[in-house]
Amino acid sequence: QIRGTIFPAPNFNPIMDAQLLGGALQGISCEKDVLIDILTQRCNSQRLMIAEAYRDVYSRDLITDLNENLSHHFKEVMVGLMYPPPSYDAHELWHALKGVDIEENCLIDILASRSNTEIFQMKEAYLMQYNNDLQQDIDSETSGHFRDTLMNLAQGTRMEGYADPSTAAQDAMVLWEACQQKTGEHKNMLQMILCNKSYQQLWMVFQEFQNISGQDIVDAINECYDGYFQEILVAIVLCVRDKPSYFAYRLYNAIHDFGFHNKTVIRILIARSEIDLMNIRQRYKERYGKSLFHDIKHFASGHYESALLAICAGDAEDY
Repeated sequence: QIRGTIFPAPNFNPIMDAQLLGGALQGISCEKDVLIDILTQRCNSQRLMIAEAYRDVYSRDLITDLNENLSHHFKEVMVGLMYPPPSYDAHELWHALKGVDIEENCLIDILASRSNTEIFQMKEAYLMQYNNDLQQDIDSETSGHFRDTLMNLAQGTRMEGYADPSTAAQDAMVLWEACQQKTGEHKNMLQMILCNKSYQQLWMVFQEFQNISGQDIVDAINECYDGYFQEILVAIVLCVRDKPSYFAYRLYNAIHDFGFHNKTVIRILIARSEIDLMNIRQRYKERYGKSLFHDIKHFASGHYESALLAICAGDAEDY
């Protein structure tokens, strides 16, 4: 059962919320606790209704006001919550592609984990928000087999719900050869299978791969390839197996490996808050022994910490 941490608020009143936000933003000092209490405790569709009510009441744009009154990572969280999911993905991809440095891990996180529908919607949002074509931007900003894999994922043409046991061993053989030969053609075959076959089919392929090679597919990819091409292939495999585990792993790395990679933590918490963040929390605790709540508390501070913890939503034993 897939579970998020943010739900629709009962007895919801968008006009009252908009007025409370207006008061918090337009006072002499910005009342950040009010922003956290409202924006992290309403689901995305409710937040969009609040933004509409805010425009009606104040003739101002809520995102603009948040941007003007807040700063640093706290601002990123509050503003991020105000985007509909496809627009938020588009926003993150745009900054990952067009920022000072390309953020490959952001491209991997989003494109390796989204469904065809989600990819289609994010491409539409990207075009509307930036007047650019996502695939063209990927094509011009990235390179090599990493680019080919991103381009393939961005087509959103993965088969859905279809599995053919009779071809699983054949696909597994192709993957095995690709790990042995490592030619350009083999790399293409490898990413074609991983980007286009259904999750159900890939489950069987990975099982057959284990039977043929005596090795787990992730270990084989890690041994044979390197760089972002290797990372994106592994991300796809991990997402096929269990998305919450993949995101738990990404959060753990973002918190521990880079001395708290804020962008990654913010993006995953916001993007998964209404999908499977409760499952991600569960996997995190099982795998790493400490709760996600505990680790965020340990690394973040101030209103930024409070906002992340409110989205993460902790239980008594997490403190």
